Amino acid sequence: MLRVTKLTDYATVVLTVLASRPDVVLSAGELAERAGLEGPTVSKLLKPLAQAGLVEGFRGVHGGYRLARPAAAISLVEIVEAMEGPLAMTECSLDHGECGISGQCGVRANWRRINDVVADALRAVTLAQMLDDVPSSPPPARRIAARLASA
Repeated sequence: MLRVTKLTDYATVVLTVLASRPDVVLSAGELAERAGLEGPTVSKLLKPLAQAGLVEGFRGVHGGYRLARPAAAISLVEIVEAMEGPLAMTECSLDHGECGISGQCGVRANWRRINDVVADALRAVTLAQMLDDVPSSPPPARRIAARLASA
């Protein structure tokens, strides 16, 4: 099953809390309370989010965190990569991926194509869109044009 880690899911929740109040600096404790998460978990999330340039931290009595840029300028792929590293469906999906059978493997091009489709889908959704209410009816199915390479 393909899924993001729990920490990536929680990071998205924390970022939506910050996005809902873009002009306010919130402490880690306030973020934890508003997100419904434990304080140590939120503190653990904030470090990689700050290193990726998604949040900025302020020290001092009135210190805390806020988004480093508008929510509409932060894509889900940035959040996933901040928490998990480069997106890679398989080891060979990375440009520098190491695989013992790459010389005789006929599916690498297909996995890279699938990896690109997933990355494009995550790139197309912004943090601002994650704040929107869930639609009352599901959107119509959208076809993704993809062709498998021949072996």
